[in-house]
Amino acid sequence: MELNAKSALQAMTLHTDGEAYRFIRLPSSRVTAAAGVLAEISDPFLALIVDKDEITLVLPEVVINDYTKRLGEHSLSDSAYRLITFDIELNHDLIGFTALVSTALEAAGVPLMPLAAFSRDHILVPADHFQTAWNALEKLKAGQ
Repeated sequence: MELNAKSALQAMTLHTDGEAYRFIRLPSSRVTAAAGVLAEISDPFLALIVDKDEITLVLPEVVINDYTKRLGEHSLSDSAYRLITFDIELNHDLIGFTALVSTALEAAGVPLMPLAAFSRDHILVPADHFQTAWNALEKLKAGQ
């Protein structure tokens, strides 16, 4: 059965790993160094985004000091973020899932950074908004 956005929300399980994450911004010329850092870390959630203007790494906060020195020029997010994973395989043609999540979190006053893997969506929310985000998503899942 193919899911629509609302049925996917009801069928999903929310998952978090309890880790704090930070965003690191690098110049686009540092892609090899950024990829090398990811290759060395064995944590199950990491992200590397490369676009025409910059590189963004998402790393566990506990390893930031181990790697930022070697990355050279960089910017670090001011605060920590927490991960929430929507633990359900989502079709690539699913419409409206992220919009429903974003609307619920906007109503709760929670900013978010969305990320997607091949078949699962994730969001990172400021650590000090985590519980509010979690509660809002539980209500959304319950159809409230």
